[in-house]
Amino acid sequence: MIDKGRHPVLGVRIDAVDYEAAVERLIGASLAGHRLAASALAVHGVMTGYLDPTHRRRLNGLDLAVPDGQPVRWALRWLHGIRLPDRVYGPELTLRLVERGTREGIAFYLYGSTPETLERLRGSLGNRFPGVRLAGMQPSRFRRLSASERNHTVEEILASGAQLVLVGLGCPRQETWVFEYRDRLEMPLVAVGAAFDFIAGSVPQAPRWMQSWGLEWLFRLAHEPRRLWRRYLILNPLFLAGVFLEASRIKHVPVLEPDGAETFESFG
Repeated sequence: MIDKGRHPVLGVRIDAVDYEAAVERLIGASLAGHRLAASALAVHGVMTGYLDPTHRRRLNGLDLAVPDGQPVRWALRWLHGIRLPDRVYGPELTLRLVERGTREGIAFYLYGSTPETLERLRGSLGNRFPGVRLAGMQPSRFRRLSASERNHTVEEILASGAQLVLVGLGCPRQETWVFEYRDRLEMPLVAVGAAFDFIAGSVPQAPRWMQSWGLEWLFRLAHEPRRLWRRYLILNPLFLAGVFLEASRIKHVPVLEPDGAETFESFG
């Protein structure tokens, strides 16, 4: 198990952990009934905080932010000399959490995506992990929720008997959701990126070799160019430039702390 602490990458704190450490923290918090706000952050996630100081405060208010993307793992080495054996990839983390949680009898709640994807996801998880406990599912409304809708969401999750919520709203909405619901739900909340779509089989996944070489972005861009071209063709070079400037000590991005002034902006 590897846990080398938290270290800033472009002003966003990243936990230098491996899969085992991340799963242990999340499952441990679930079994103890403790709050824990977590996210798997790839380049896009880090850049949302880099470019938006308010969101940077939210990200730094999370309890656990694992290096989802290979470039984020490499940045920990370039900036802080920390070598990790692998990234902590959101879809893989999800599968490991469900596998361990099934053995421990933990009840999961699935929040986000579409009704069709959630149904396919439930089937996929059931086939992979017989006996998995899914306390409930709630698809995204793809809009900002009213106060009464937010209250209803909290009540529904609590009434379901869930002990851990997997959140698949897409970046940065899912991190905002986790940050803003963390004080209302006594359980871990984990933003897992595109894990719902990949595990459900709704979206094709890059081959292992492309993932290992940090080329997953190229595979996804080829499959969804209209939706993803800005993310990858603009944000990826900005990320590399920012890390180079920080590593060269030409520029420093401040680590901003939550100040309690953030408004409830999350989508549902």
